[in-house]
Amino acid sequence: MGETHTVTNQPPPLSGYNVFSSDRALVEALAREDASGDRSEIEMLGEIAGSAQAIAWGFDANEHPPELHTHDRFGNRIDEVTFHPSWHRLMETATGYGAHAAAWREARPGAHVARAAKFFVWSQVEAGHVCPISMTYAAVAALRVQPEVAAEWEPPLTARSYDPLLRPIARKQSALCGMALTEKQGGSDVRANQTEAVFDASGPLGDAYALTGHKWFCSAPMCDAFVALAQTPEGLTCFLVPRILPDGTRNTILLQRLKDKLGNRSNATAEIEFDRTWAVRIGESGRGVRTIVEMINCTRLDCINGSAALMRQAVAQAVHHATHRVAFGRTLVDHPLMQNVLADIALESEAATTLLMRLAGAADRAPHDPHESLVKRLGTAVGKYYVCKRGPTVVAEALECLGGNGYVEESILPRLYREAPVNAVWEGSGNVNALDVLRVLAKQPESIEAFFDEIRPARSEARIDSAAQALRGALRDPSDAEARARILVERMATLWQAALLIQHAPAAVSDAFVASRIAGEWGHTLGTLPPNARAAQIVARARPLG
Repeated sequence: MGETHTVTNQPPPLSGYNVFSSDRALVEALAREDASGDRSEIEMLGEIAGSAQAIAWGFDANEHPPELHTHDRFGNRIDEVTFHPSWHRLMETATGYGAHAAAWREARPGAHVARAAKFFVWSQVEAGHVCPISMTYAAVAALRVQPEVAAEWEPPLTARSYDPLLRPIARKQSALCGMALTEKQGGSDVRANQTEAVFDASGPLGDAYALTGHKWFCSAPMCDAFVALAQTPEGLTCFLVPRILPDGTRNTILLQRLKDKLGNRSNATAEIEFDRTWAVRIGESGRGVRTIVEMINCTRLDCINGSAALMRQAVAQAVHHATHRVAFGRTLVDHPLMQNVLADIALESEAATTLLMRLAGAADRAPHDPHESLVKRLGTAVGKYYVCKRGPTVVAEALECLGGNGYVEESILPRLYREAPVNAVWEGSGNVNALDVLRVLAKQPESIEAFFDEIRPARSEARIDSAAQALRGALRDPSDAEARARILVERMATLWQAALLIQHAPAAVSDAFVASRIAGEWGHTLGTLPPNARAAQIVARARPLG
């Protein structure tokens, strides 16, 4: 059969490039946040991430979603989920490069920044599999509250290897940890949990309990253990629930069904039941929320990371397409209006990346620097609210840049678009995080000054100074604070992003961001930057190389 025509004017696929080294904002932030010593390894991961093989793994893992097997062929309850081989290749690479919890083991300046950069780079290949990667990272923070448990579990959780087999932890060189926190009657209101924990016995790891109840969302149910919340007589308490017991038998973790989700389809998310399930207590009885606070901050940081990564991949695809596609006599990227759109989404992407890496740097320095501790706590809530809100908007606009080509599954844009809302939902929706910002400001009023200290280096810019003064007045006004929470947090986020870009980005980037996001020279949709914005320079900075 002969061809009916010769295919022309179709951009080549964006592959065979380095996802890390082609991202100027990320490369500069890595050096700025004291993690340049890890650059060679991140470059290697970036090379893999941009390869045709890794891109194919991402497509395969989504086209062949996980399958639940509650029983074996003889009728025995097994409660297992099977994954496509590409899922395992993705997991092997993520853990092998330390994109999970390795930063806790490699205690050195910039370890969490380097880990954030790896997570950012590798999640652009496929976002679903980084859910267990993120939960494993976060779980270490909770387990350290119980030193005996951490001593047994932290070495395999932080190991740079991947072992998907279900075995007792003593027989595993590496492990993964999930979370089982929310229940159907409460959701984010975890204090409404009804799972009951009954004391069993004391042992070498601490107090053991039997848990009975349900969990509405348990992502990655094939993990080796789960951090869970349940009620003791003292109140809500944190537990570690192993998948396999020390004697090799299976703990009672009953998988009821897998969620049929909008996106994140490569990752299994289950409804589970505990039925006198063995667990060991983490932290004080009745202090479960306090025990998991640091863990939640870690996963919220990864929500920011995941949204920023989705934006970056979407922008890279859009700019690449526009660079090669010809319309009306010239390439799309040379049309002023398309330049405006591409520049606008590139501004959102770079601002998100820059704030993310600032917060990752705070995670490194917080243990020994009070200012950084305040920045980490407040900034993570601010960034979780705003960056995750911007993700779907940016991805949708990037998809439109490809026209009909962006709406078909052969491009990565539909998958990015389906994925984009998840980070705004996970670990507290927008309202939960906006109210958390108000809670931090009330409980730690010194965090207000820490925030304005972050803005101070940019206040020589008159528009920044004016916006900072207005925001300080708004934060002092207690009237209708809850009703105004979203606008207050939005203003904090954009002002902080503007200040960071003034300090660290080229003038073309910072000038356009300040003019649009701070001074209001902007419409209600993307692609409405003022005419004097240096759009071509902004787009050139965002272009993926290769």
